[in-house]
Amino acid sequence: MKYYIIAGEASGDLHGSNLIKELKKQDPSTSVRCWGGDLMAAAGGDLVRHYKDLAFMGFAEVLMNLRTIFRNLDFCKQDILQYRPDALILIDYPGFNMRIAKWARSQGLRIIYYISPQVWAWKEGRVRQIRETVDKMLVILPFETAFYQKWNYDVEYVGHPLVEVIDRFRAAPPAPPFHFTKPVIALLPGSRKQEILKKLPIMLEASRFFPDHQFVVAQAPGQDPSFYDDLLAPYPNVSSVRNQTYALLLQARAACVTSGTATLETALFGVPEIVCYKGSTVSYQIARRLIRVKYISLVNLIMDKLVVKELIQDDLTPENLRRELDDLLHNETRRRQLEEDYRALKELLSQGGHASANAAASILNFMATKP
Repeated sequence: MKYYIIAGEASGDLHGSNLIKELKKQDPSTSVRCWGGDLMAAAGGDLVRHYKDLAFMGFAEVLMNLRTIFRNLDFCKQDILQYRPDALILIDYPGFNMRIAKWARSQGLRIIYYISPQVWAWKEGRVRQIRETVDKMLVILPFETAFYQKWNYDVEYVGHPLVEVIDRFRAAPPAPPFHFTKPVIALLPGSRKQEILKKLPIMLEASRFFPDHQFVVAQAPGQDPSFYDDLLAPYPNVSSVRNQTYALLLQARAACVTSGTATLETALFGVPEIVCYKGSTVSYQIARRLIRVKYISLVNLIMDKLVVKELIQDDLTPENLRRELDDLLHNETRRRQLEEDYRALKELLSQGGHASANAAASILNFMATKP
């Protein structure tokens, strides 16, 4: 089988690479041409475009790069037609992939979507387009099945691919290039400069209440290391690591984590965490009106209850962080409850095996049916 796979971000490259490995393992005749990154290329994909050339974040940046985006769309369509795949596999990255899906439907291509866009959080109306254009949707969050059922669209839950990634790391962790003599509190303030500047200073101020702990910031790969120097300089018990987030979580006794996938990663490492979110007043008010979910943390959304504390907007203060961290560090009842909830979370996300293997088996079964 010939597949054309499109991933436009680092996470898509990771999960796409594991999917390619499983497809090749379960069907040695598999051939893949792809948009992604180094991991997908190393897994055996013929890389056409690197995600680093596709990542335009924010409204202004997208506007400034519209010509490049449209050129990429045109080239992608031409390349797909030339390759003539048996199926198109799209991985998240909805702004680009939904446009390709609509076009691919008009060309009679079979379309598989792995890792659904988060239409359940906002832009719910996109489900209509997904239903009209996508032949097979493989979802990685358990509540997405019921969400799509409301729209009379059958999807398949395959488990979350982060489970296998973290299991693999924990089974054979590389020797970390750092060692701390004090108990570690991890700070994961996000990847974009604006969100880091909003949240990290508050996390750093909270470190003053815990002089007997080492606070360690996980630097974002996309930011220059010097960006953090002035921010961290006033705090004697704060340091940072780069490209070592998993090694850091392996040592952490607690963590302050910005909302997003990092909250799920932290939970899968079994680290008690506080979820932190703070945006500009305007952005926050807009988000409140657009986003239709009870929680901002994936951990809480998946468990459908408040497992980890969320400090949002005005509630994110050094004093509130101090109180919550103190409780996480010293309240054994709360720590035991978190351990129990984290175990239940992992069971929900494992779905009888690893997501990549489940997804590959589902794709091969789907391809064995007549179009």
